[in-house]
Amino acid sequence: MNVVTTTQVIDPATERVVTTVELADEAATDAAIDRAHRAQVAWRAVAPGDRARLLRRFAEAVDADLEHLARLEVTNSGHTIGNARWEAGNVRDLLHYAAGIPERLLGQQIPVADGVDITFHEPLGVVGVIVPWNFPMPIAGWGFAPALAAGNTVVLKPAELTPLTAIRLGELALEAGLPEGVFQVLPGKGSVVGQRFVTNPKVRKVVFTGSTEVGTQIMAGCARQVKRVTLELGGKSANVVFADADLEAAAASAPDGVFDNAGQDCCARSRILVQRSVFDRFLELLEPAVRKVRVGDPAEASTDMGPLISAAHRQRVADFLEPTTDIAFTGTCPEGPGFWYPPTVVLPAAGTERVLTEEVFGPVVAVIAFEDEAEAIRLANDTEFGLSGSIWTSDVGRALRVSRAVEAGNLSVNSHASVRYWTPFGGFKRSGLGRELGPDAALAFTETKNVFIATT
Repeated sequence: MNVVTTTQVIDPATERVVTTVELADEAATDAAIDRAHRAQVAWRAVAPGDRARLLRRFAEAVDADLEHLARLEVTNSGHTIGNARWEAGNVRDLLHYAAGIPERLLGQQIPVADGVDITFHEPLGVVGVIVPWNFPMPIAGWGFAPALAAGNTVVLKPAELTPLTAIRLGELALEAGLPEGVFQVLPGKGSVVGQRFVTNPKVRKVVFTGSTEVGTQIMAGCARQVKRVTLELGGKSANVVFADADLEAAAASAPDGVFDNAGQDCCARSRILVQRSVFDRFLELLEPAVRKVRVGDPAEASTDMGPLISAAHRQRVADFLEPTTDIAFTGTCPEGPGFWYPPTVVLPAAGTERVLTEEVFGPVVAVIAFEDEAEAIRLANDTEFGLSGSIWTSDVGRALRVSRAVEAGNLSVNSHASVRYWTPFGGFKRSGLGRELGPDAALAFTETKNVFIATT
């Protein structure tokens, strides 16, 4: 007798049950992988122009359903409606971008003696994509769009807490005309569905976004099969503010750099490094900017920050603030139902506090002073992570020097933007392995085949 396992989907802004979702077991996971394996034979043979047209139709289906997807994300994840609309739009735009790949996935003709040598980019086969709960829509798209464009089939596992938009994207793919088995969404536990992605030999690559601890386990499991893997893991990004920067702009934008999505972002600039000569002035400017952040109903257009994802995660964030932590100031947040937490600014005195070294994944930012450029670089690099960061300065030479010296995969000067679907994204050190997005994203889902044809 089969035992059906389910999970309740909770609205983090109200703590109400939204719906119940059935979770796949190991047998269902293997069945989905088998369907994807069979479908891939035909999908890779689809003419490039036809595959491109199907991806564009998928993009158009997402666009037609954009408001519904956004509202669904607000309810499931607590994202603000403005962010959720951008996230759904990111999936649409990425699919349009990926639709250009099938007809432009070009090999090379390499000059050789006594023949012709050519290369092909062949699809891997079945790709397992494991999506986190903090950005369910865009991160799903980062995995499935280039993989599908390159001729692979995809089985996608959404996070248990946030499966609803992924399920809807799977429905839209079918409505757009993608063949059965080409793109499947399989809600389930990571220890079941994700583990089968790692151990089932028919899955040729795993794409994972999540914690560094789980990422290392996935990498170890894939290594046993020499299975390809892309990992986007943790972050402890620095926002470096030099004395010659536009302090008003740097302080006004700093809350967006760390409190967006309630700080539940691997790219969150959760350490602000400020040159000592302007440290006090920067804090004076930062305080009103933080107090201005409106925390509340994520469905309201005027809301800047919604709730955290769960009660357990709220407690985890709170635990980072030790009794000795110097809280400089906080914003406000609602009381009552909902997993709320106020924007919080701390001033670590010892320099060894957990809030300085570990990923909080919540709306908490530490502000510390530095003396000169060399110390700024040293502090920025004083972490096991290297995903993102910002540099604020009016000196172009300094911006380039510091950008080259900081060990991070995605840096912005006088900005906090980390993600553009047409540019590469990924981390240094323990922040991950491989790159997503950008013009070469599809190559990560292919094998290069070399063919020599003798002419003599």
